[in-house]
Amino acid sequence: MPADPARELASQPGRGHRTSAVEVRRSARRRRTVSAYRDGDRTVVLIPARMSAAEEQRWVAVMLDKLAAQESRRMPGDDELAARAERLSEQYLDGRAVPDTVRWVTNQNSRWGSCTPSEGSIRLSHRLQGMPEYVIDYVLLHELAHLLVPGHGPAFWKLLESYPRTERARGFLEGVAADRPRHPGDSGEGRGARDGRDDHQGRKAIGE
Repeated sequence: MPADPARELASQPGRGHRTSAVEVRRSARRRRTVSAYRDGDRTVVLIPARMSAAEEQRWVAVMLDKLAAQESRRMPGDDELAARAERLSEQYLDGRAVPDTVRWVTNQNSRWGSCTPSEGSIRLSHRLQGMPEYVIDYVLLHELAHLLVPGHGPAFWKLLESYPRTERARGFLEGVAADRPRHPGDSGEGRGARDGRDDHQGRKAIGE
């Protein structure tokens, strides 16, 4: 069964303070699972194509409440993100990766994260906010590893072997990317968090 086109619902408030437009995307690849994430000012809810309208409405409400609850517990600012990066470096990279700056940015729509090794700067896309903590930790660790190894060769991936949720996080990001419709102006580069890509001007980026 072909997936129905994505459609927008009216803005709906969750349990928390945030109100956003809701976009429901049906996929024939999904059988039972439902997931949701923030994409800028929108909330995207991913559901199986066979789900009824009543089930859709119920799950949208459930996922909005879940996201609001998660965000009320954790919406790390730049300072917290930097502290998190320091902890991950100590735990998985023997403290060898020491960034000068770690911050959220809103201008990365085709990348989850990027870094500039020459400046020691790491940037994470705001679209990660609201995703599971282990996914954010993976993207942070991915960019920290680039401070030590520029490319995506065996030496780079060996640095991530000790993180127990690498494959799970990569699978989560790939699933989000697969359900995200293409927009005019998307370059098509960097799709696939499994491999990542080199960005311009010496930056290293992890794509979707």
